[in-house]
Amino acid sequence: MEQKITVSDAELEILEVLWAAETALNAGEIRSALNDHKNWERTTVLTLIQRLVKKGAVTQEKRAQNNREVYYYTPCIAREEYVRTETKNFIEKFFKGRSKNLAAALVDSDALTKKDIEELRDYFNQNL
Repeated sequence: MEQKITVSDAELEILEVLWAAETALNAGEIRSALNDHKNWERTTVLTLIQRLVKKGAVTQEKRAQNNREVYYYTPCIAREEYVRTETKNFIEKFFKGRSKNLAAALVDSDALTKKDIEELRDYFNQNL
């Protein structure tokens, strides 16, 4: 990711819908996908989408549909790339860039079970 894109939790909800769709969606389709767990008004969804467009996180493309023009939206960044960048920023901000400090905090807070630690150990052993 060339530029740092920071999104709010609400904007991230929009991105999650777009990432899951794996195709361009219009505002109505985005709102429908959100309706399972959010009850946002149409104007709220449109505002959040426009913020994402301004931030460069989403592109919009005008398409003709039923004798009118409709905007379709596509994320500019892959979810994996965004998560990787946000994880790095989180570690920099709270743990002085040291992943070890993050792991220690997780262990100290009882956030990791013994099984979690064993699975992480196995993961590291297989991937390093």
